[in-house]
Amino acid sequence: MNAIVTDIKSKFHELGVDIPAEKIEERLEKLIVKFKVPQEEARRSVVNFFLKEHSISKDKFYGGQGEVSFSKVADISEDGKWLNLKAKVVQLWDNTHGSISQVGLLADETGTIKFVSWMAAEVPAVEEGKTYIFRNVVSSEWNGKMEVTLNKSSSVAETPDDIHVQSKPQGVSSLVKVADISEDGRWVDVKGKIVQLWENTNESISQVGLIGDETANIKFIKWTRAEIPVEVIEGKNYLFRNAVTSEWNGKLEITLNKSSSIEEISDEIEVTTREAVLTAAMVEIQSGSGLIKRCPQCNRALTKGACAEHGKVDGVYDLRLKAVLDTGTIAQDILLKREVTEEISGITLEGAIAMAADALDQGVVLEAMKQKLVGKYYTVSGPRVDRYILVESIKKESILDPELLAELINAAEVF
Repeated sequence: MNAIVTDIKSKFHELGVDIPAEKIEERLEKLIVKFKVPQEEARRSVVNFFLKEHSISKDKFYGGQGEVSFSKVADISEDGKWLNLKAKVVQLWDNTHGSISQVGLLADETGTIKFVSWMAAEVPAVEEGKTYIFRNVVSSEWNGKMEVTLNKSSSVAETPDDIHVQSKPQGVSSLVKVADISEDGRWVDVKGKIVQLWENTNESISQVGLIGDETANIKFIKWTRAEIPVEVIEGKNYLFRNAVTSEWNGKLEITLNKSSSIEEISDEIEVTTREAVLTAAMVEIQSGSGLIKRCPQCNRALTKGACAEHGKVDGVYDLRLKAVLDTGTIAQDILLKREVTEEISGITLEGAIAMAADALDQGVVLEAMKQKLVGKYYTVSGPRVDRYILVESIKKESILDPELLAELINAAEVF
């Protein structure tokens, strides 16, 4: 603590302000001893108090003390250190956290590191591809990895200096298996098959879905701002280059940004699946089911006659069901493609088109399916992919096995 007191006192003395050491020590001791505040945070709080008391700007205090010493990204290894960085913003991530202003990746010639700019810091926003001087950022450890945060003591200034950034940090394999992806913030190449494309209403996302190889499946996101010209198609095989791993809600995913590329490949990849069998009641058929139209170019379901990527197109009719089965203990999303939907509903694609034409409303097909299917018990089987069971076979249970019925009732009574 004595070293911190001496350091604070000397720096204020350089600015012509003499603060008694005992006043600094009193505030530091209260924060560190009584309130258990970490030393670096306590130091920042004490400095800010005396800056305000003597009407000294933070820029003058932090920026006017000789030549700035910059840390290299690869050298950041300790939690709670105050640092200056000269780095390029190589990626900005979409952020829905109300207290965070920006989050993404910074890089210099030695490596990359995640950064978080807190809303309360009130620092200028940064842009992808530009280089900045970051003063008084704080290193921190999260999930075993280092990152830097920008707070009220931090400052950001754009610099014309260019930094040569490696497209991949040192030590990252050029090609990884999906099952080997185990941490966020890594640059990876992934070769896999598009297992599933998901409907997307987020304008900042170009495509989202699942890619898999013989070891596992993983969610991927292709950001619109990445401007990658290749549109992936379900069932085809691709090589994703320079994707970035990230963690969201406790699960890992990969994202494609401006540094990424997509290449269709001729390799035939066998995707691993986890087979699931479930008997439960169908309690809901979700919107987007029944008679739909798909984009002839990328196979996405159209919304109001438009594809999220290709705009207004002449859609191709298709049938599908997105439903929820409930065992009494869990609710399971299931997805049925055309053939299985026709089998269980008794409505063919041609019949659905005729129904919609007679009523001048595609919604009649969905309503007819709800009346036929909801509230009844089914046994479904198929691969489990992310939150869905992709149903390959479905059987209506007209008379439930007494033992199975007892199990379902007992399970429901527990909850």
